[in-house]
Amino acid sequence: MGRGYIETFRGMVYPRHCDHQGHMTAMHYVGMFDPAFYHQVAAMGFTRAYLAANGTGFVDVKDTIEYRHELVVGALVVVESGLLRLGRSSMTAFHVMRDADTGTIAATSEKVSAYFDLAARATLPLPDDRRAVMETFLVPRRDG
Repeated sequence: MGRGYIETFRGMVYPRHCDHQGHMTAMHYVGMFDPAFYHQVAAMGFTRAYLAANGTGFVDVKDTIEYRHELVVGALVVVESGLLRLGRSSMTAFHVMRDADTGTIAATSEKVSAYFDLAARATLPLPDDRRAVMETFLVPRRDG
């Protein structure tokens, strides 16, 4: 049975995150989705120690962010993440950012990342032992 979505980030919107209109700017949505991704891959066994020992990492190929609801100073933020697809050497992660107080979806991120040999600068197949774990994180796209 799959694990479903897992919580991968919690934070708060500070004044430094906002533009002159008082709304969180695009770069800070990315700044919250990015650590969510690293918590997600660590939960699947790709910890810092594992990646360092194997000379591997993940490189982002494509990231599509959909902005749905404004976040303002003081908003508490939570991100939940799952996997939409697994390829031979890539994965498509899906992150849902919500206002923690209201549950309203503020943004989503659909990120395609490739497993990468850092020395050879080339993609690698996802390891079989990690793929089996990754499959338990497959989820349907959550749009609401």
